[in-house]
Amino acid sequence: MKAVVISSPGAPSVLKLEDRPEPSFEEDEVLIEVHAAGVNRPDVAQRLGKYPAPPGVSAEIPGLEVAGIVAHCGAGVTRWKRGDRVCALVAGGGYADFVPVKAGQCLPIPGQLGFTEAAGLPETIFTVWHNVFQRGALKEGETLLVHGGSSGIGITAIQLAKAIGAKVLVTVGSTEKGEACLNLGADQYINYKTTDFRAALPPNSVDVILDMVGGDYFAGNIDLLKPDGRLVYINAMQGSLVSLDLWKVMQKRIQITGSTLRARESGFKIALSAEIEKYVWPIIESGAFKSVVYNTFPYSAAAAAHELMESSKHIGKIILVND
Repeated sequence: MKAVVISSPGAPSVLKLEDRPEPSFEEDEVLIEVHAAGVNRPDVAQRLGKYPAPPGVSAEIPGLEVAGIVAHCGAGVTRWKRGDRVCALVAGGGYADFVPVKAGQCLPIPGQLGFTEAAGLPETIFTVWHNVFQRGALKEGETLLVHGGSSGIGITAIQLAKAIGAKVLVTVGSTEKGEACLNLGADQYINYKTTDFRAALPPNSVDVILDMVGGDYFAGNIDLLKPDGRLVYINAMQGSLVSLDLWKVMQKRIQITGSTLRARESGFKIALSAEIEKYVWPIIESGAFKSVVYNTFPYSAAAAAHELMESSKHIGKIILVND
């Protein structure tokens, strides 16, 4: 099969389209013929040598979310059959013609979405559902602040939070990105390049914060949270070491949590898939959620896709299309 391979850790140019053996699959897995694969920040980190693949997962081939057709089913698979259109969260290996995945981690492509749109769903929806709604326990009527509102994670969080009746605030890096977030349902944006979000929002005004920035955002987050607020981390792009005022945490009863998803056991991901299919898939099928694809690239131009990801110019998802 063809696969986009990390030839060595480094710049986007280290991504090469090469021949690799078709992967095997277990009795509880399906082999997906990949039509499209999402590009995500962890793929960039893996390419740089900063995010190793979990044991048993290809260290050479990145890619955490795919959409395609079931090519083969393991002997123990009962739900899926050859030819079914699915999307799936995978632990790696998605930038390829074929990728194996536990059958329970697959979801039917919702509604009338094509492979390109569906490939941008799993990684962001799994991340947002687990962190904003399970760990952050966001509820109707509460206020959510998302740092990085125009990212794939951001546009997903906006739409799902609005679907349950929450108020959504976002930080973004330009007016264009802010307007795009408003169009998706956000109630307010703050351009962090011109305005300090800590000054733009009143203290004690936010119930849940989803932060992928880290660094000096931490103290501002603590000040903005209401009593019993929840601060959820999914990345720390500006640094993971912070100074914590424990008195503020205790006085406001703030919960600080976070997670990484890739290395979690398959049983956890299968249970998460079932919950997402029950609660999120109807939102997508109703038309209340849009899969926002900013740009697509063929496998042969994976380096350009990574360059765009690193530039942060995109609004929404970047997708590799397997022509």
